[in-house]
Amino acid sequence: MKTGKLVVFSAPSGSGKTTLVNHLLQQNLPLGFSVSATSREPRGKEENGKDYHFLNENTFRKKIKENAFVEYEEVYNGSLYGTLKSELERIWKTGKHVLFDIDVKGGLSIKAQYPKKNLRNLC
Repeated sequence: MKTGKLVVFSAPSGSGKTTLVNHLLQQNLPLGFSVSATSREPRGKEENGKDYHFLNENTFRKKIKENAFVEYEEVYNGSLYGTLKSELERIWKTGKHVLFDIDVKGGLSIKAQYPKKNLRNLC
């Protein structure tokens, strides 16, 4: 399978990443948004598979052991967030580039795992 690029918006909270990502997603560009996984419970009207992939903590930790994540982090005790490798594959299968909106640590983890030629750091 031919893979696309990785476009990472990585900056501190409140810096405008989400605004930029949402704008790009509305521009009819070949971009697919990477939906993160989390072990926390859904909030408000959040939908599984759209806002996050909601996994219980045991399933999340099992996937860590299976090397199923591109990057992950335990933000708070028992509150895990990460990007499943299957998200990249899902987006690449559609012929699009993967667009990330993640924290700085996650961005650095992705950068460490993929060759620079496939990664575009915009923030």
